[in-house]
Amino acid sequence: MNKYAHATLRLVASAGFLAAVAAQSADLPNLLRPPADAWLTYHGEYDGQRHSKLTEIKPENVGRLEQAWRFETGQNQAIKASPILVDGILYLTTPDNLWAIDARTGKQLWHYRHPLNNAFHIGHRGAAVYQDTVYLTTPDCHLIAFNRLDGTVKWDVVIANSDKGYWSSNAPLIVGNHVLVGVSGDFDNVPGQLKSIDADSGKTQWIFYSTPPAGTKDSASGGATGGQMWTTGTYDPELNLVFVGTGNPTPVLNGAARPGDNPWTCSIVALNPDTGKLVWGFQVSPHDTHDWDANEVPVLADAVFSGETRKLLMQASRNGYFFVLDRTNGKSLLTAPFATVNWAKGIDSLGRPIPDPAKVPARDGVLVAPNEAGATNFRPPSFDPKTGFLIVSAQDGYGIYFFKPEHGGYGWAGADYNLAGKSYLRAIDYRTGKIAWEHALGDGAGTAGVLTTESGLTISGDNRVNVMALRTSDGATLWHQAIGKVQNAPITYQLGGKQVLIVAGGESLYAFTLP
Repeated sequence: MNKYAHATLRLVASAGFLAAVAAQSADLPNLLRPPADAWLTYHGEYDGQRHSKLTEIKPENVGRLEQAWRFETGQNQAIKASPILVDGILYLTTPDNLWAIDARTGKQLWHYRHPLNNAFHIGHRGAAVYQDTVYLTTPDCHLIAFNRLDGTVKWDVVIANSDKGYWSSNAPLIVGNHVLVGVSGDFDNVPGQLKSIDADSGKTQWIFYSTPPAGTKDSASGGATGGQMWTTGTYDPELNLVFVGTGNPTPVLNGAARPGDNPWTCSIVALNPDTGKLVWGFQVSPHDTHDWDANEVPVLADAVFSGETRKLLMQASRNGYFFVLDRTNGKSLLTAPFATVNWAKGIDSLGRPIPDPAKVPARDGVLVAPNEAGATNFRPPSFDPKTGFLIVSAQDGYGIYFFKPEHGGYGWAGADYNLAGKSYLRAIDYRTGKIAWEHALGDGAGTAGVLTTESGLTISGDNRVNVMALRTSDGATLWHQAIGKVQNAPITYQLGGKQVLIVAGGESLYAFTLP
């Protein structure tokens, strides 16, 4: 029996459409120079800015947007992915599912459904495309390569052992012929890993471990495991460096079981994509005891800082601090809070917050800000070069953290309770770390990422059911429409001479254009 016999694949594309696409695909768009009619990677471009140069939709006319089409997944899982667009085909994912959709009409071309599995189905970030192949990660930690025109499976490899507590929601990052995939997992004490897979063969090229792999010892880690890499990184082709955020250490809330700073958990790491070797690392939360992953997007920009043009890396991190680094060497240029924080005593000489021992989880509970959901989280920010604003979905919130010895040294090892929080879109001036403006989103943690455009628009979603467009310069509301809860960042592209805005609400994908 064919090993994929239990998967579901539906083909509804016309032969003429696929033949036309195949004819265009001999010279696919370059990831280094993406054209206006494509969205080639999770962040749109390697720098992670999620900033579009398109200007047809602008503050003066955004209120006239109309729905062009709607695609319904028919799944009970909300869409948390950014679609990929290549040659007029959108590739959309939810856990265990991949669709190819005609970007002009919203009609399904083909659909793959992965066999049922018991892995953790928390959400999915998206697919990746390399030449004639599209790649999907699955909750049970498979990486599957498909012919992107008809959905036939080329190969299927396992990237981690889901029986040991790993799962995957990662959108792969393509650098050359490297398919970079990370995994998740902090219910069990497993090492964090990022794997490079050969794009053609599916063979493993290298593995980077953020904490020591099983069966090895590293005194620097203090015995910590964890540090998973579950969000898509960024890439600088001039430096040939990939930048990835790493997750929290495990056991999560029992810091006594893993003394020291626990590198490289809760860190930003710079890796050589050809070898997987660590070039530098910067730890945003030394010895984390609050589940504050540093998986938030490391955004890249070449910009003036303190009067000098620098190669910058910016991260608004889950721990409530905004960091600006020199990405050539990982040295700190700026550290400033962008949300309510009470867990640090100050900033050390390396630019890292200094944990306050009084805020470590305790038997009677400790009131800590941010809460476990974080000052921000999986939702990607956007950087607008014109204003110099990094616009991020932020939360001011408190949590009560508990730990007692009987919780043990395994997995979560403690408890936490989030208290009421308030969410905002905040525009952080990268030069100073100051908040230029904020726009209220509602109660609790936000879920929508951010897209900015050269015309001066910021597009995101509130905490209810609305997609909205704001003016980037001051955060004023210009347009909103109820579509269901937005749980990732919108994308935009130009197709058929028109700019198209794509945004997911609930279980549906919407396309908006001007009349």
